[in-house]
Amino acid sequence: MTNSQKVKISPSILSADFTRLGEQVAEVTKAGADYLHIDVMDGQFAPQITIGPSVVAAIRKCTNIPLDLHLMIEAPENQVNQFASAGANIITVHIETCPHLHHVIQIIKDKGVKAGVAVNPATSLSLLDDILPDVDMVVVMTVNPGFSGQSFMESIVGKIARLRAELDKRGLNAELEVDGGVNEKTASSVVKAGGRVLVAGSAVFNSRESISDAIKRLRESFA
Repeated sequence: MTNSQKVKISPSILSADFTRLGEQVAEVTKAGADYLHIDVMDGQFAPQITIGPSVVAAIRKCTNIPLDLHLMIEAPENQVNQFASAGANIITVHIETCPHLHHVIQIIKDKGVKAGVAVNPATSLSLLDDILPDVDMVVVMTVNPGFSGQSFMESIVGKIARLRAELDKRGLNAELEVDGGVNEKTASSVVKAGGRVLVAGSAVFNSRESISDAIKRLRESFA
């Protein structure tokens, strides 16, 4: 696998111990994570309410790896400035919340931040046709946003493969990230289908092993 095809790990802090968040972010950094995935939910588009810019700014002080923000919120364009100023390196919005998606992507890029678009499991890839050349990342959800305890949707693996084929056919460099239920049992099928950034929550942050051992085990599962 060439360097451009390297598979990246983006641990999701939603599964971290928030009483030790700074410490765990430092552990993730030392363990060689490529990105740090931060789920922002507003209680509307996604049923939970999670974190805001002040927590992102605090995390930024604890690590130098790119912060991969996933805005599962309504009207994300109203929050881009705050999250960019807090230290986000990548800001992904949901196509389902953006009737003027090109405009929102441009707002993100105007802040000097990479822009991504996410699609829910039931959302057709055809809706991405016109935006793909303009984004730096595409996130395929393999669970529904914000509902805990869901299993990885095997039926979405084909969707990942179709998106990979489309990106390659068009010669586009957008990273293909997969989010939801990714662990040592599912990572291999995701990578084979063409996923190149793996969001992992409880597979990294758990009581069974150290963060370093968890990331190593996850990498070994698709090597």
